[in-house]
Formats: sequence, structure tokens, C-alpha cells
Amino acid sequence: MATTDILLLQKVEHLGYEGDEATVRAGYARNYLLPRGFAIPVTRANRKQIEALRARRAEREAKELQAARALAEKIRAAEILFVAKTGEKGKMFGAITAADLVRKFGEQGIIIERKKVHLEPIKHAGSACAKIKLHHEIAIDFTFEIVSEESGMRSSSQKKT
Repeated sequence: MATTDILLLQKVEHLGYEGDEATVRAGYARNYLLPRGFAIPVTRANRKQIEALRARRAEREAKELQAARALAEKIRAAEILFVAKTGEKGKMFGAITAADLVRKFGEQGIIIERKKVHLEPIKHAGSACAKIKLHHEIAIDFTFEIVSEESGMRSSSQKKT
């Protein structure tokens, strides 16, 4: 089978990032990567672009890492409390999911993609922990509370007095 060397101009899933050289089947390069502008063939002239692409990639990754660190600090400072209806033994009617957690963060002005929050649906009141992966180098364990609607009302009425 014929293969060809290409230089990636942007990230291609399961193949590489911008500035990477890859060896792929000729048909994949000819019919998909080259026409869509995802890659260019590796030639002597194109090798000069490799360093420019790698420098641009390094700058972008540094900015992404800095933004992820800033977002991690905001998340660590956040306090989230869910008030849910529960039965006699603390079992909730329904569940708290990653989408609910993302919505609560959004209410506090912290924007996170749902796919970055790893959380099994929680069905009991109490303390819970979610893993939030912001960057391949930064992952946070975020702890939040779930209280019963009845105890949440009592605690809020106690605060008023």
C-alpha cells in the first residue's frame, strides 16, 4: 500500500497536532487531508513551515495552559450547594448530574464545558466530589454539598434570625 508523508496544518483527531509530520496512506492524504487544508505534502520548501507551525503551536498551548490555570483558581474558590427533595433516608428524587454542576458554575460566572466534568449521577444528599479536567496537565477534584430541601429551608431560616 502506498503511503505519503504530510505536514499537519491543524489538529487532526487520532493523527496529530499542527506542525507534526505523519505518514498516512496516499488515498487518505489525497482525498481527505489535502483538499480540506488539514495538511500539505512534505517537501523541501514546506519543511520551512514546520518550525513556524511548531512555534505557533507552542504559543497556543502556553495560552491554553495559562487560561486553564486561571479557571482552576476560580473553580477552587467557588462554593456550590444543591438543595434537593429527598426521602426519609436521604435518597434524592432524581439525581445531580454533570450538566447540573455546569449550570451552577455558569450561575457564578464560571464557564466550563460539560464534557470536562466527570461525575457519576449522585442520588444521595451529603458531600460529593467531581473531577474536572481543564487541560491535559490540570485536573481538579471539586467537592460540593447536596442538602435536603427540608434541612436547606431550616438552615436558611436559621440564618435570618
